[in-house]
Amino acid sequence: MTKLVLVDDHKMFREGLRFALGQIEGMEVVGEADNGKAFIKLLEQSSPDVVLMDISMPQMDGAEAAEQALRINPDLKIIALSMFGDSEYYQKMVSKGVKGFLIKETGIDELSKAIVAVHQGGTYFSQQLLQNIIINITNPVVRSSKTRIVDLTRREEEVLELICKGYSNKEIADSLFISQKTVEGHKSNMMDKTNTKSAINLMLFALKHELVNIDLL
Repeated sequence: MTKLVLVDDHKMFREGLRFALGQIEGMEVVGEADNGKAFIKLLEQSSPDVVLMDISMPQMDGAEAAEQALRINPDLKIIALSMFGDSEYYQKMVSKGVKGFLIKETGIDELSKAIVAVHQGGTYFSQQLLQNIIINITNPVVRSSKTRIVDLTRREEEVLELICKGYSNKEIADSLFISQKTVEGHKSNMMDKTNTKSAINLMLFALKHELVNIDLL
């Protein structure tokens, strides 16, 4: 059973989200909070697997709440719930350790897919948000002598495509018939080459600089 916490300042939205999650087998809402401060207090009483968190909230916004929550529980998986107008917060949320983004109009199928992907150690970004995220992300550009953004090996490209699809390390290893340790090595090498700090920032770098074809994801 995947234990979930909902964090949003609109009660009606939380009720609708709770109802939608109730239709998904294997998922259980174990707590709710209407702002970041209440959420941090809730963490003292519950240990959710995945948190669905609004970005813009009173008292404490999603970015600050995510940062504090991950100090308390570094293994916590957080998915940000976004409106299209929240694009200025994407990079900030990613830097705090958020594992994915969903727009609030997301359907139940995508909601379920995102929760499963993040719970299993992957990442998930709504396809409808990817273009907005890419436009608003700024990362250092690494150029080779051939003026390419970055030189990746064929295996690194394969691993990168699966990262962008939200695969966990285990799923990547199984798909490419390599060990999880080898996957981690490839990810580390790619983060060094792109001067990125996390798998999500690596993914956003890849999408922004067209290292991966979005149409294939």
